[in-house]
Amino acid sequence: MSKDPDLASWLQLALTPGLGAAAIRGLLAQFGLPEKIFAAPRAQLERIVGPAAAALLRSDETTAAAVDNALRWAEAPGHAVVTLADAEYPKLLLEIADPPPLLYAVGRLELLARPALAIVGSRNATAQGMRNAEQFAAAFSAAGLTIASGLAMGIDAAAHAGGLTGEGSTLAVLGTGVDVTYPRQNAPLAARIAESGLLLSEFALGSAGAAHHFPRRNRLISGLAQGCLVVEAALASGSLITARAAAEQGREVFAIPGSIHSPLAKGCHALIKQGAKLVESAEDVLAELTAFRRTATASTRAPSPVQAGEDPLLAHMGFDPVDVDSICARSGLTVERVCADLLRLELGGRVAALPGGMYQRLN
Repeated sequence: MSKDPDLASWLQLALTPGLGAAAIRGLLAQFGLPEKIFAAPRAQLERIVGPAAAALLRSDETTAAAVDNALRWAEAPGHAVVTLADAEYPKLLLEIADPPPLLYAVGRLELLARPALAIVGSRNATAQGMRNAEQFAAAFSAAGLTIASGLAMGIDAAAHAGGLTGEGSTLAVLGTGVDVTYPRQNAPLAARIAESGLLLSEFALGSAGAAHHFPRRNRLISGLAQGCLVVEAALASGSLITARAAAEQGREVFAIPGSIHSPLAKGCHALIKQGAKLVESAEDVLAELTAFRRTATASTRAPSPVQAGEDPLLAHMGFDPVDVDSICARSGLTVERVCADLLRLELGGRVAALPGGMYQRLN
């Protein structure tokens, strides 16, 4: 069935129904490598995983097709299955409380050995949040950090796009099988990452995106990285799960502050109150990652905001969302002039129109 009996044994163990990662680690600790687990007396297996799981371990009938499929998948160029016993297994994941027994990977496996920074945030991000995520990620990638995120819409997608522009590249940890793209809108981005970065998952091939998968994915995003930067997050955001996992794993936690009026800044502000480091530039993060030897120069700084004097209207807008009447009151300009200038700035990518007749400066 397999050209690699060791990998076949790992897959059979990981794909046995009813066995979670904790039970698998218990078996490995007791018996050693998977082939020794399958050779162990059933009574000994039952003491660790119970009768039902022990019975399944003694027969490969329930897993044979899935194991065969995974072995064929792993033979394709750019595909790999990395087990706890492999030298390629990420060293940082061995430090977390529940490292997965194996990882399915597509792309540049060497990125697992590089220093990484997690960047996460809201799926429903603002235009400014998306720009921040992409620009910061590009700066970190240029400095040699691999950008880790979860391939979600919003901040995750922007962070991956920024990471792909530099030598650090990006890795996406999925809440599905590595052969399943979720959300579908990110399929083109996933294809770019598979070619120039790395797609990674602990879930079996073909696994759909179940709700309980994503918190497990989040602890891998933080576990693979030296730190976690939250760009935008509401108080109920899943990004805060990643930030909490990072703190529990002993990683640095960073957050970008926002407007006191924005719901998407509340989560970041809460993290800062709890001890996360406030971030205004890429250098703020790089200076804290003492384990990361920086090779970058001043180019590691995220692009700074345009000086207010470069456009009079931007100076009157500030960085909080604002309506036309307020801009008129601040600037003394007519409604017609303000609307014309806003259209010009919006077409130039300097201002974004928000719901409710509001506008926000982007840089």
